[in-house]
Amino acid sequence: MGKTSFEYERKPFYYETDSMGIVHHSNYIRWFEEVRVAYMTDRGYSYSRMESEGVMIPVLGVDCKYKIPVKFDQPVIIKGNIDLFDGLRLNVSYEIVDKETGKTCVTGHSEHCFVRSSDFRPIRLTKTHPEMAEIFQ
Repeated sequence: MGKTSFEYERKPFYYETDSMGIVHHSNYIRWFEEVRVAYMTDRGYSYSRMESEGVMIPVLGVDCKYKIPVKFDQPVIIKGNIDLFDGLRLNVSYEIVDKETGKTCVTGHSEHCFVRSSDFRPIRLTKTHPEMAEIFQ
């Protein structure tokens, strides 16, 4: 199964910075979520639609490596890659790059599973929601 790649562009808001004038480390995790939600929306299957159909994608684990600080109003591109999708699990890797220089600022990875929202029990998306599963393959 090949990788599915996607990109999302944004600039940090002032409130996302700390007293040193750089993006606070906790915000990168939020940006990872933004890119996942944008990915689904761009493929015609919004996060809201997924939840209305009784599916949730909880985070099982996340890591983040900080290489170069990102500053207020600095345009960045968040690149995402689906590294694993087997119907039950989803692993995504991320790279945040400075739009102007192309230098890598942050890398990360998140692990997820698919569950029914009614009881939080795991589901295999390829069996229960094949149309939704197609956007991750």
